[in-house]
Amino acid sequence: MQGVDRDRDPAGRPRNARPRDSLGRPLQRTAAGSPSYDEERALPPDAAVGRGWRLLGAGEAFRAHELFEAMWKAAADDERPLWRGLAQLAVGITHAQRGNATGAAALLTRAADTLSPFAGTTPHGVPVDRLRRWAATAAQHPTPELAAPPLHD
Repeated sequence: MQGVDRDRDPAGRPRNARPRDSLGRPLQRTAAGSPSYDEERALPPDAAVGRGWRLLGAGEAFRAHELFEAMWKAAADDERPLWRGLAQLAVGITHAQRGNATGAAALLTRAADTLSPFAGTTPHGVPVDRLRRWAATAAQHPTPELAAPPLHD
């Protein structure tokens, strides 16, 4: 594959520059897709939580996943499991929206487990116990109509 221009980040890691549909599935390189969250611009934590929940509420779980994943990659070691768990929760919803019940159940269960070190806390306003209960329940019956988890009562 000599001479092929490959999309790489500044560290030389490959990036997938293909456009995506609203559920994160890759489209043809020439297609117009949903805008992707720019991983290089991680938001302040409280703003990221708010934006992530607005995206989830708007049915844009894949974009919420990208945002939470960007936060996970940029987070300090003690907060990485929080952002990873939120990313897993969002991608679990994405799998449900795509009709992949098995993948949704696995990711939602994993999200509840990943968030367990934060049980009993509300870092950046994230109601961890409520999300863990929601994820465990949603994992039992994931459907394409899966609604976003409640951030507040």
